[in-house]
Amino acid sequence: MILLVSAHFPPEPVTAATLCYDLAVALSKQADVQVITPKPTRPLGFQFHKNNSHNGEVNHLILKSFTHPKSSFSGRMLESISFGRHAADYIHRHHKSIQAIYVLAWPLFAQYQIVKMAKKYAIPAITHVMDIYPESLVNKLPFLKTTLFKLLLPIDKYILQNSSKVITISANMKATLVRTRKLVEENVEVIHNWQNDDLFIQFNHRNEGVNKNRKNSPFTFMFLGCLSKSAALEYLISAYKLSQLPHARLVLAGSGSEKEYLTSLVKGDGQGRIEFWDAPMDRVPEIQNNADVLFLGLRKNTALLAMPSKLPAYMFSKKPIIASVEASSATAKAIINAKCGWTVEPENPAQLGELLKEVYAISQDGLAEFGMNGYVYANKNFSRKSNLQSLTKVITDTIL
Repeated sequence: MILLVSAHFPPEPVTAATLCYDLAVALSKQADVQVITPKPTRPLGFQFHKNNSHNGEVNHLILKSFTHPKSSFSGRMLESISFGRHAADYIHRHHKSIQAIYVLAWPLFAQYQIVKMAKKYAIPAITHVMDIYPESLVNKLPFLKTTLFKLLLPIDKYILQNSSKVITISANMKATLVRTRKLVEENVEVIHNWQNDDLFIQFNHRNEGVNKNRKNSPFTFMFLGCLSKSAALEYLISAYKLSQLPHARLVLAGSGSEKEYLTSLVKGDGQGRIEFWDAPMDRVPEIQNNADVLFLGLRKNTALLAMPSKLPAYMFSKKPIIASVEASSATAKAIINAKCGWTVEPENPAQLGELLKEVYAISQDGLAEFGMNGYVYANKNFSRKSNLQSLTKVITDTIL
């Protein structure tokens, strides 16, 4: 049996959930697969319904661990510890039948307990790193930098050094982990995250040849994703207000812990239109099709440690992209290499506002060319077919 231990699974509308589901289905064609997860909670405020779950299609067990969807250090720490304890107990009770463990659990405490139990029973563990800790946590709590590194870095080193394979989502992440965690380079694989590109392909086919008349529609800048602190959307709101663009709107689509705060920033504001939309997963292509330009933002230094999962989804929508990230980040390099958009330094509303005005002045044909460039790049680099096949092979190779 191959055990998939994940923090997320459908019906959660997040990339990690889709990835784990796709992986479970693919591996089930070759071996017995068991998925264990906590109950669905992400993003905060999302309404979960049984009819949008895929759980019945694979062997999926929801553990009775503590969950804390609201963003807080203590709550998230307890959530990670609890899930790790429940997952480790499952491994202890079923270790004789487990051939390999894929770890997509919350850092760092859940990962530690799972990998420690895998090591105890000599079970290969494949750890998937979506975000580097404690570095990402230090970006949120810089005043605790020394303490966090002293306490947490040894834990992450233990996790990764005792994993049979480590999966990262960008070359920058791999280089950082190999250097700082003293990993064997050959044991670290770069596999890009993917979106459900079938949804975008089907939507594009249904709407092929249909020219959307935008003469009477406002020029739309859009962010679609989790409305969280890491997305730094307050800077986008400030930049949009500064731009004072006529016949334009800013759409923030999705749910998350920052929605109430972001809504409060635009109450009673008469400069331009700022709208909040719901964004069900199965309607993402349709919703993004309403955009002229899609926005991606991260707090300072965050993009240096991760590549946002929404980037492929943006590209598959054939829309140009504005990214507020460091120029040396993998995200910026992908956008520049794809020739599908523009980058601006993070947390700089004045600079971003000027860029919004520049992009607003580009013709629809010019924007469409940027969008098509991204679509071509995404098909080559972010397709589910090729990346899922690579991830499946890494896992199955450990049990041969």
